[in-house]
Amino acid sequence: MVTDSDIPVTQVPETPAVNALGPVAGSAGFDQRRGGPGGPGGFNRGGQGGGNNRGPRRDDRRPDIDDGISEKVVFINRCAKVVKGGRRFSFSALVVCGDKEGKVGLGFGKAKEVSDAIKKGGQAARKNLTLVCIVNGTLPHETYAEFGGGKVLLKPASPGTGIIAGGGVRAVCEAAGVKDILAKSMGSSNHANVVKATIKALSSLRTRENILSSRGKKVREKSV
Repeated sequence: MVTDSDIPVTQVPETPAVNALGPVAGSAGFDQRRGGPGGPGGFNRGGQGGGNNRGPRRDDRRPDIDDGISEKVVFINRCAKVVKGGRRFSFSALVVCGDKEGKVGLGFGKAKEVSDAIKKGGQAARKNLTLVCIVNGTLPHETYAEFGGGKVLLKPASPGTGIIAGGGVRAVCEAAGVKDILAKSMGSSNHANVVKATIKALSSLRTRENILSSRGKKVREKSV
C-alpha cells in the first residue's frame, strides 16, 4: 500500500503575481519605467513616468509668462444651438491686448466655456500686435477710419484731458498707451467693427519725421 509519504515532492518555482492589468509593483518582471497600477505614471495621462503616458496637454507645456501685455475683454457673446436633447451653449470673446507703449492687438476666441474663449482671444491678440504712433501721450494729428459699418473719428487732446471715449474705442486706446484723446463713434455699434476701425485709425498715424524720411528728406532743425 502506497502512502503520501512515499510520493516524492517537487519544488514548484514561484511565479510573479499577475492581475488583469499586468504585473504588480515589487514582483519579478515589473518595469518601473513603464509604471503600472499604483506605480509611477501608471496609466494616467500626464502623470510622472512612462507606460501609456502621453505627456502634458498642449496648453500646459508652456507656462504663462508675464510679458507685460495687458488684456481687456470688450464683448462676450453666447450662442445657443438647439438639438434633440435641449440646448448647447458656446461662447465667443472679443479681447484687446497691448503693452501701453505703442502696441495693440485684437483677438477673437470661441469655446464651450467663457474662460477658454477669453484665453483663446488673448492668444490670438498677442499674435496680431500693431504699432501705433503716439507723441507725448496723445495723437500726432486727427484721423478717421471705417471698417464695415463702424466709423471712428479720433482727435488729439491737450495734457490732462484723459480718454474721452467709450466702449471698444476706450479699450483700444488704453491698451495702446494713449492718455489724452477725443474720440467719436459715428457708425454701427457693432463691437468688432468699432474696435477694428479704431485700430485701423491708430495704425494710420504718422509723425512729421516719418513722412519726411519716407520721402528721402531731412528734418530741418529750428534755429534759435
